[in-house]
Amino acid sequence: MPNHTKGAGPNNPAKNPPFEEALQKLEAVVEAMESDDLPLETLLAKYEEGARLVKLCQEKLAEAEVKIQQLEKTAAGELKLKPLDLSEE
Repeated sequence: MPNHTKGAGPNNPAKNPPFEEALQKLEAVVEAMESDDLPLETLLAKYEEGARLVKLCQEKLAEAEVKIQQLEKTAAGELKLKPLDLSEE
């Protein structure tokens, strides 16, 4: 019986780590890539892993933004969707 855990692919939701863990892994990937001691093949693999982690973090942030918008209530206690102002100050 084959083991599907390793070969499940990056889009398998069961393999997606929580946001904080993904961010820590991304930081480790960046540090490893900045070390200048990796062969090209390893750099490419790290780049692919980093790109996947960036996408995962962006998706999790977008999900959190939607949840925040959905949970915002008016003074009367009614749910109201209000876009967040994400502009940097």
